[in-house]
Amino acid sequence: MDHGMDTDVVIVGGGHNGLTAAAYLARAGLSVTLLERLGHTGGAAVSAQAFPGLPTRLSRYSYLVSLLPQSVVRDLDLDVALVSRGTASFTPTLRGERPGGLLVEHDEGEATRRSFRELTGTDAEHEAWRTFYAEVAELARVVEPTLTQPLPTDRALAAQVAAIAGPQVWTDVVTRPLGEAVERRFADDTVRGVVATDGLIGTFASLHDPSLIQNRCFLYHLVGNGTGEWRVPVGGMGAVTDALHRAAVQAGAQVVTGAGVSAIRAGRDEGDLGSGVEVDWTDDAGGRHTLRARVALSGVAPWVLRILLGDGEDAASKPEGAQLKINLLLSRLPRLRSGVDPAVAFAGTLHLGEDYTELEAAHADAAAGRVPAAMPGEVYCHSLTDPSILGEVPEGTHTLTYFGLHTPASLFDDGAGGVDPAAKQLAVDRALASLQQHLDEPLMDCVARDGDGNPCLEAKVPQDVERDLAMPGGHIFHGDLEWPWAPHRARLETPGQRWGVHTDRPAVLLCGSGARRGGAVSGLGGHNAAQAVLEMF
Repeated sequence: MDHGMDTDVVIVGGGHNGLTAAAYLARAGLSVTLLERLGHTGGAAVSAQAFPGLPTRLSRYSYLVSLLPQSVVRDLDLDVALVSRGTASFTPTLRGERPGGLLVEHDEGEATRRSFRELTGTDAEHEAWRTFYAEVAELARVVEPTLTQPLPTDRALAAQVAAIAGPQVWTDVVTRPLGEAVERRFADDTVRGVVATDGLIGTFASLHDPSLIQNRCFLYHLVGNGTGEWRVPVGGMGAVTDALHRAAVQAGAQVVTGAGVSAIRAGRDEGDLGSGVEVDWTDDAGGRHTLRARVALSGVAPWVLRILLGDGEDAASKPEGAQLKINLLLSRLPRLRSGVDPAVAFAGTLHLGEDYTELEAAHADAAAGRVPAAMPGEVYCHSLTDPSILGEVPEGTHTLTYFGLHTPASLFDDGAGGVDPAAKQLAVDRALASLQQHLDEPLMDCVARDGDGNPCLEAKVPQDVERDLAMPGGHIFHGDLEWPWAPHRARLETPGQRWGVHTDRPAVLLCGSGARRGGAVSGLGGHNAAQAVLEMF
């Protein structure tokens, strides 16, 4: 440690990325102090008893893991079990009032092929599906290993992908709006929607948006560990961050909760790097402190970081989240009109109102300031894959998670900085209705009651996420995702630039979802910030 410094590295924010960075740096022998505003670490990746009198611990915000590299699990000796779901997805359908559905198995076999054929009348869509995802898998196998390395360039990656999969998949996923590829490759409205929805999780965009933010979201959801598989954390999301917390503390990092950071002071010139940073923070008792460090890592959103650095609050650039999250506890899984076994349908991602035309119509509604008339969203039952989260509850009890798309924060703004309860209730009602139309019994008859006799239902719109977690605008990625590589003309001269974590203050680096390869539960922001620090030192 330099003379006059309190610590080598101070980390602002104790989400899973901050904990990842702390564990790596402490294991490398650096002194690390992590400051977390809340009374616990974990950020959005936490488990909680959401319903009074019931022991079930829900993954309250983030709920599945797709991008956490196995190398990070190994490097930090994390005691984390991530398991596969037996069903990849099920999409209930009503065509001419005839209930049916599209089943995609985790290990696709005859049941998947038969489901495509029964829905579309031929094998053509299934063959198109297999071809497209085989090409995407080749792209993922090229990109995924680079996520824990210094940034490659777009040109280098495009050439590698073209050499093994041809040039078309790079064009479809990276160069042109995702909607073009979906419309060209697939004919069925439901199949198109199942493909397209991975571009819209937490991202408010048309599938033809020229900004390509939908494409970037699609790539992140399909690239994790080279397969894009979304896995279930045994014990809930809290088990992941508990393991990271243990790794950081056991390595020697000092983790301080109830520590609200109010200011970060750091010079803008490269010559100021040796001067370090100063971080002001306040403890739960109101005591004020200042910490001097060689480097600061920011796990908070870049928009918040600018405020802490003294640049002011820019309302025009504030991110805006666009998701509706509903957590439920059921006394039993509801029967489906199609007759499909609920234990199969709900084990994977159950798509609701996500036909291609429905996705675009919902976007148009929301862009016009209306809660979508037909709400697109996805439902998933964690406890079918991991019953350990339930605790001692009556047999048949299950969790149910709903994640709604195209519900930007502006729809719920009451004009006074709060939530319009009527708009929120309308969104919840329409979300539940999108499931109810496929059920053979009333959903609310299956919802358990908590210790106070109330239905076990908890809903959160973006404003709720911002209030709970200080994510600006309730944006789950801290802002629009960026490509996980550098433009070929980008400056990659400093460690921060090479690892995609730089800011305009040389001694302040991003380590959260706002880093170039942040977003989702991945640990990538923390890993890459730690590598940049080690290269600097």
